[in-house]
Amino acid sequence: MRQFKVDDELINKVKRLISNDDKDKLIMSLAELHYADLAEIFESLEINEVIFLVKIFDKEKIADALAEIDEDLREIILENLSEKEIAEKIEELDTDDATDVISELPEERQERVFSQIKDSELTDDIKELLKYEEDTAGGLMAKELVKVNENLSISNCLNEIRKQAKNVTRVHSIYVVDSKNKLKGRLSLKDVVTAKSRSKVKDIFIPKVDYVTADQDGEEVAKIMSKYDLEAIPVTNKRKTLLGRITIDDIVDLIKDEADKDYQLAAGISSEVEVNDSIFQLTKARLPWLFLGLLGGLGSVFILKDFEQIMSQPDLRNLFFYTPLIAAMAGNVGVQSSAIIVQGLANDLVKGSLLSRLIKEVGLSLINGLALAIILVIFGQIVNQDLLMSLTIAGSMMGVIIIAALVGTFVPIILDKQGIDPAIATGPFITTANDIFGIFLFFYIAKLSLGF
Repeated sequence: MRQFKVDDELINKVKRLISNDDKDKLIMSLAELHYADLAEIFESLEINEVIFLVKIFDKEKIADALAEIDEDLREIILENLSEKEIAEKIEELDTDDATDVISELPEERQERVFSQIKDSELTDDIKELLKYEEDTAGGLMAKELVKVNENLSISNCLNEIRKQAKNVTRVHSIYVVDSKNKLKGRLSLKDVVTAKSRSKVKDIFIPKVDYVTADQDGEEVAKIMSKYDLEAIPVTNKRKTLLGRITIDDIVDLIKDEADKDYQLAAGISSEVEVNDSIFQLTKARLPWLFLGLLGGLGSVFILKDFEQIMSQPDLRNLFFYTPLIAAMAGNVGVQSSAIIVQGLANDLVKGSLLSRLIKEVGLSLINGLALAIILVIFGQIVNQDLLMSLTIAGSMMGVIIIAALVGTFVPIILDKQGIDPAIATGPFITTANDIFGIFLFFYIAKLSLGF
């Protein structure tokens, strides 16, 4: 397939051909277009232009493109298609993608689309998949797979594989089941090809097979597939009845979505939004964290007011000038620590006792804090600052760095144990908390040292 570069030149050409109602030239120009490129083109066009393309291209390519595009755009496209047109597209998709598309519709319209689908088995499969939560193994799986009964002869097994493979886009594995459809193992294609035709599947199948249950969380499935380098994994119920399979492309999409969500949480955005969303949606997502930052800033104001007597003492006034530095160091160190822990939690690498992690963080903070404190003392000497003042500021900063690192380490772990996304701890939440605590600790240590 010829590779297309979706750039302004191509988009303008498509727009011009649509404007001229030149269907034949459009089809001819984009005949070899991959559905992923077509999806990218959709996202650069006006909705009426997208509908024009949807109406003229073959339904298989359009169906794949619909499964690829952003959910909001797909919802708008579906609103402009009849139930029959949607059903035609659904029939071209694997069950997992078909379920994603039809889930965008209101329940009443879903039923009307189902009535237009000719394949009753496909309808039943989609209805079954709609029952699962979106980010569970059941919500990610497709019903298409190749399975054989353990009692089949090898010759009959080969016939069954050929028959089923026609309906499967890519055969990653051949699963073995018993008469009750319970997962027993998997088949090696090499063993099937080299076995005697009169042998039975149960004589050669591999009983060890990785699988997940339908109610398992999608992120857990991703970790399993990543750990064992799996391209596909079977999904069962609690009784180990084979229900479907999850392929690596669905897991890649899940990981991307989770990464986008975590990135937005780290930036202080409370819900999933995109650059083209309305002002109201963007405000709703950002304002809660900005409000938290405002409260944190007000907290800092009250702390500074408690130490305002410093301003009346010329020899101590310099402490106030270091406040932004201390707040910045506290926030930066906290975010660094929390980012490492959140990454470790996501990859299931945070193991061992909390005490050992505490010792490690304290040691790391001491090294970093000491290096920065030395630089701060040298700076104080350069600007002819009192040595005791410089040592006090440097020592206070070391204390702030240690506490900020510990807060940045333990807050994500505690949130994770409580079932809250720890990525929230890498954003304004941890920065604001460390800013307030850092300023308070700075002045409190300075007060003990300088005696004001």
